Amino acid sequence: MDYLKSTDVEVAAYILAEHNADLGNVVDSSAYEPMYFKDLILEVIKRKKKPVQSLPEAISEIYTQINMDSRFTYRNDGMWGLTEWYPVEKKKTSRSVRTVSKEAAASEKKKANDTHKFESIQENM
Repeated sequence: MDYLKSTDVEVAAYILAEHNADLGNVVDSSAYEPMYFKDLILEVIKRKKKPVQSLPEAISEIYTQINMDSRFTYRNDGMWGLTEWYPVEKKKTSRSVRTVSKEAAASEKKKANDTHKFESIQENM
């Protein structure tokens, strides 16, 4: 890979893939290991030979790029991995659950009150 001609996030993705290949995790996808963001970013800076006048600014810039790129996923405690390593988590929804708006709920309550009043009037007659 030509680090100097590649974008920061391309280099970061390559570093993550290379990191896991070095660990022997290419065959077993359940064993992929994310990297700590600062280690990843410092490695990008090193490989791209970026001139760094302000390290916090450089870290912030690359972190923002990684955060906005869909190839990366935040795992926990500052750890980042590649999205392709992790299966898509599907949210379970229940078809039996029905949400009722406040207006609809108020309308139902008013109807019940009106019915109750009507029944009490009929009883008093």
